[in-house]
Amino acid sequence: MVAGHPAEGDMTATVALFNNKGGVGKTTLAYHLAHMISRLGRRVLAVDLDPQANLTAHFLADDELEGLWEGDEATNDTVAGAVHPIVEGLGDFRPILPRPVAENLFLLPGDLGLSRFEERLAQEWPATLAGGNNAAARVTTAFHRLVRDASERTGAELVLVDVGPNLGALNRAALLLADHVLVPLGADLFSAQGLRNLGPALRRWRSDWQDTALPRVAATIDAPQGRMNPLGYVVMQPSMRLDRPVKAYQLWLERIPSVYATAVLGTAVGTAGDHEIGTVRNFRSLMPLAHDARKPMFDLRAADGAIGSTQRYVQTCLTEFRALSRDVLDRVDTAALTPGG
Repeated sequence: MVAGHPAEGDMTATVALFNNKGGVGKTTLAYHLAHMISRLGRRVLAVDLDPQANLTAHFLADDELEGLWEGDEATNDTVAGAVHPIVEGLGDFRPILPRPVAENLFLLPGDLGLSRFEERLAQEWPATLAGGNNAAARVTTAFHRLVRDASERTGAELVLVDVGPNLGALNRAALLLADHVLVPLGADLFSAQGLRNLGPALRRWRSDWQDTALPRVAATIDAPQGRMNPLGYVVMQPSMRLDRPVKAYQLWLERIPSVYATAVLGTAVGTAGDHEIGTVRNFRSLMPLAHDARKPMFDLRAADGAIGSTQRYVQTCLTEFRALSRDVLDRVDTAALTPGG
């Protein structure tokens, strides 16, 4: 660790949900994990660093979104508003107060305007690697410092970060702040190819940051460690019965572990170990109801349209997300006890 960079003793764990392939249910997973983990007793900060701002739209009703996004971006309380001074060349990020959305659960909202920050991040990356440029380093570390400020304001024990499905400068800056990377994926060719793109990018970003950039960042700048530890993957099931997978689905279920091992972990085939955290079945009848009710699927009630057999499905969803959330926490806690984890 570089002297003056205080992240090593930080008790807040940060998990980024990331996949190079879009449409796998990443934001849905982030939303439900945030709610369930907060109910398991951890104080959670959900951070929306995807310019599409879908996680924010999951949490907030349309009238809240309109009030949040209307007016001048320079003054709105979103991530885009926070980095607006940097985008405009007016100074450092502006701290914003996260929104409480439930007991033990807070949101750092996203905004479509966040995409404007990408060009600035791309411009400053080479100067950050070269060292000696404090202004560039502050741009590159802005997300980390913004999220650290928000987690300290809320007392968060776990930060869940939703990022977009690409390998651009915006996501590189977002992933630098992550202690762990959780990969939601489908059991299919496209997700396998996404892993083959994602894995080398993560290892390159980690190496560039830890070996080249971080030792050259001034000790006066709060910089992330750039761990990006692969926490594991969660299989997001397609629309089919969980106990009777079709042949192609089963084939990819069997192949994904070796692809994950070679692409993400950089190890030989067969040494992946147990990196599948769990499977989220396709709760196809619950999702529209949950979206309309602006609540997690496992909170749906008869008044929301969850009646008869649908209510039994809600209880299944509750049981499975509780188990998945505990498994995620177990991995985070185990990593915290592991040197270098």
